[in-house]
Amino acid sequence: MKIRTILERESVSLSFEVFPPKQAEGFDSVERAALSIASLKPDFMSVTYGAGGTTAGLTLELTDGIQKGSGVPAIAHLTCVGTSRQELDRMLEEYRRRGIETVLALRGDIPRSGERKKDFLYAEDLVRYIKAHSKLCIGAACYPEGHVESQNKHEDLFYLRRKVNAGCDFLTTQMFFDNNIFYNFLYRAREAGILVPVIAGIMPITNAKQLSRSVTLSGTGVPERLRAIVDRFGEDPVAMEQAGIIYASEQIIDLVANGIRHIHVYSMNKPQVARRILQNLSCILGRGQ
Repeated sequence: MKIRTILERESVSLSFEVFPPKQAEGFDSVERAALSIASLKPDFMSVTYGAGGTTAGLTLELTDGIQKGSGVPAIAHLTCVGTSRQELDRMLEEYRRRGIETVLALRGDIPRSGERKKDFLYAEDLVRYIKAHSKLCIGAACYPEGHVESQNKHEDLFYLRRKVNAGCDFLTTQMFFDNNIFYNFLYRAREAGILVPVIAGIMPITNAKQLSRSVTLSGTGVPERLRAIVDRFGEDPVAMEQAGIIYASEQIIDLVANGIRHIHVYSMNKPQVARRILQNLSCILGRGQ
């Protein structure tokens, strides 16, 4: 099933993201965790792509395994920074052969050397090529606080609109911890003529190191309320996990109460986190007993 079909429904959707192992030796344990999350019957799942395409084959295998093992639709992430046109053609054919119908098209991190293949310099180029050479449903990323490489939010929206016009069916946000930032972004995006569905990305912070790493990688702002939670419970793993799940659940409740219909949870391959979030939201999502 194409993800845009799910996003066209009036009901609230909840989805989870997992990531493949860096090495094939760890695949079985990751697949077990992913299938455990899939057993909760989210509306769909997504599978990330390693830096520079290092996990391309494992991303494909995990996406395929989720769909065949659980029946839950899955999105395969796809980056272009280290991908040639010939390599992309092979991947698109493999997706078609395996029944994978949706991809998340991303530029990816530029190698430290600064060298990259010239066929696809930006996500916009990747989106346009996939649109012209396949029947895939195409998602892309967006950044409520602005992309770290953009000079300002106006420039960020300018390039986001170009990416959408190249053929995006939907957008998924970078994580955010303050819903007001998301609401402001969504208003500005709509004013700029970006009208495709926008999925809100939520990261449950379950340990102190996770917060520090997330902020370093994405530049996401951290509200004082969340900082206080990490300061108070960061040294107690059990309490921090509970507090992080509650904080994320409250974010989702507020989003749904304000008319946001699509939520994507960065579950970090943790079935217990996904399960407890679903338990907290069961009646809100219409899944209560």
